[in-house]
Amino acid sequence: MTTRAFRAVVLLLAVAGALLPTAASGARTVTLPPVNATFDYQIGGSYPPAHGVRIVDRDRLSTPAKGIYSICYVNAFQTQAEEDSWWRKKHPTLLLHDSAGHLVEDPGWPGEYLLNTRTATSRSALLRIIGAWFDSCAHKGFRAVEPDNLDSWTRSKGLLTRAENLAFARSLVARGHADGLAVAQKNAAELGSTGRSKARFDFAIAEECQVYAECSAYTSVYGRHVIEIEYSDNPLTYYTAACRARGARISITLRDRDVMPRGSTDYVDRHC
Repeated sequence: MTTRAFRAVVLLLAVAGALLPTAASGARTVTLPPVNATFDYQIGGSYPPAHGVRIVDRDRLSTPAKGIYSICYVNAFQTQAEEDSWWRKKHPTLLLHDSAGHLVEDPGWPGEYLLNTRTATSRSALLRIIGAWFDSCAHKGFRAVEPDNLDSWTRSKGLLTRAENLAFARSLVARGHADGLAVAQKNAAELGSTGRSKARFDFAIAEECQVYAECSAYTSVYGRHVIEIEYSDNPLTYYTAACRARGARISITLRDRDVMPRGSTDYVDRHC
């Protein structure tokens, strides 16, 4: 997800709380999410944000929340379950197949098939598709994009490599920056600083980093520009420990695993 050259110039704005951090990229200006702000993860369905919410993350097919910094969720390294037939019909060679010719499926998310980032040719073809999704996010008014499943190489049965996914990630980040979008590193704590130095991600969105003792891998690279999501099907002690350790510095939210809309039976949404 062909590399487009761009020039990055970081503008440090030191007016406390008055302006959001920005970075100039090519002819467009990228604005990062506010730090330690109330974050509402709405990728399972959109609903009106509660009073005080300053960041909302919604699926690419949704519209941004009016007047609130909005992040566009894009499944950039795997298919969405409801779109797998479209990929099979229109772009079968861009899906990852094993040696027996079977599609490689994410074991944790049935119907999500890994995209083929193995060659420059396939990455270029994927960028034409997913890059257009980024363009749409920007056109709708989103300020940032969250390309999910960066770590798909860990579920690829050895068919994908970290380097291949990083190469695609760098192309995606360049496309996002050209659109004026900040681009998040989603998970993949094992990348260390290379997510920022090689792919040029701007901030991080980390799921369950308290559970897996990975949070410092993100904060050591991105500082306060980290959004942490913990899930309610884990013991509540993980969320409370996260709030105690980092709640005064970064955005932390507790959500139900399926990220259901408000009003759903299993809906959980807490912040610290």
